[in-house]
Amino acid sequence: MDLKNKTVMVVGTGISGIGAVSLLNKVGADCILYDGNDKLDREKVEEKLGDNKAQIIIGEFDNKLLDRIDLLVISPGVPIDSPIVVTFKDAGIPVWGEIELAYNYDKGRIIAITGTNGKTTTTALVGQIVSAYNEKTFVVGNIGNSYTGEVLKTSEDSYTVAEISSFQLETVHEFHPVVSAILNITPDHLNRHHTMECYAWTKERISENQTKADTCVLNLEDKYLAEFAPDCKADVVWFSSERKPSVGAYVDGEMIMYTDGVKDYPMLNVHDMNLLGKHNYENVCAAIAMTKAAGIPDDIIIEQVKKFKAVEHRIEYVATKNGVDYYNDSKGTNPEAAVKAIEAMVKPTILIGGGYDKGSEFDMYVKAFGDKVKMLVLIGQTSAKIADTCKKYGFDNVKYADSMEEVVKICAENAESGDAVLLSPACASWGMFDNYEQRGRIFKELVNNL
Repeated sequence: MDLKNKTVMVVGTGISGIGAVSLLNKVGADCILYDGNDKLDREKVEEKLGDNKAQIIIGEFDNKLLDRIDLLVISPGVPIDSPIVVTFKDAGIPVWGEIELAYNYDKGRIIAITGTNGKTTTTALVGQIVSAYNEKTFVVGNIGNSYTGEVLKTSEDSYTVAEISSFQLETVHEFHPVVSAILNITPDHLNRHHTMECYAWTKERISENQTKADTCVLNLEDKYLAEFAPDCKADVVWFSSERKPSVGAYVDGEMIMYTDGVKDYPMLNVHDMNLLGKHNYENVCAAIAMTKAAGIPDDIIIEQVKKFKAVEHRIEYVATKNGVDYYNDSKGTNPEAAVKAIEAMVKPTILIGGGYDKGSEFDMYVKAFGDKVKMLVLIGQTSAKIADTCKKYGFDNVKYADSMEEVVKICAENAESGDAVLLSPACASWGMFDNYEQRGRIFKELVNNL
């Protein structure tokens, strides 16, 4: 859609909203920037806008404006069943998100990744591999680099590697990657999507506009994806940490292999990588399957996998203090992600958990403790809920803290040389921190100051 001289209303004054306004300004659209929070400071919004131009509306929306608006662009934090979105849909006005808006201007080839867990690591790894092959590569999306901010730099020979959340997939229409991947689907964000069926369907939309000429990489061990595969419009390639697929990448003992359906090819030994844990072997398998589908030569793929280091906030080694290893897994924002971090630990571990309540249950989190977790330190809104789950399974070495400072102090006092301390909260950070990055960085700072 050509948006030149069209009037577009952007909902949300965060990074995504300001990024959308900036792109719309550059392509000649007229912008309205709207936020329903009537307590917002208009001057601060103007400050965020900088040189970008937009009419700012804060608080109640006047429906009389509908007649002059051609398109609504919403930030990922705005649910599609919110009153403002429903109003626009009822008026027959298209509703896009940041991904659809940016895609409208992308001239190159798109590689897109979604999944409940492992997205950031896999996106960063795929981005590094593709960048080594073609320097005109843009790594964008939920990974922290705005797609709207990069898209006008794309060209016919460029690649965009995008990490895409379920929130962003709610508002795609034409979005069409040449290679997509769904890493896994486990319960998350059910306060937003309401049912697992809706959540799974939203994730699967990443391949909605693909054809048999495109590739969709799926996890062979995920029941939702096994059910989805026959209906996928793209050519399906698998990855697995458990068995050999018909076509795709898989773990065989200590080797990561690839099969084209006729011949099996050894790619690399897991000990030649810097990544820990079975879940990371899965991420590597997914990255190999995706980059091979994108036509990247094996030697470049293998070289970059060997060089790749863990992403910040994802089982990230912080420091060793008094013989105790500290790990930052602040990106473990749901029980499944946190379980994978616990499984990657090889030493007796003091675990830090808790945070904002997204409606998760914590049985699998506590069951994963086994004989690895010697103490649990809880923080945030879900503390009581996780502690009750611990009681249910007979785990009673639980301590409570009111701040990250207190958390690190408790860990330092109780850890012995040869132990590990792992921040893997199984919860979102909201309420106490702006985001998981801030939570992780505060933790690292406190550990480094011990």
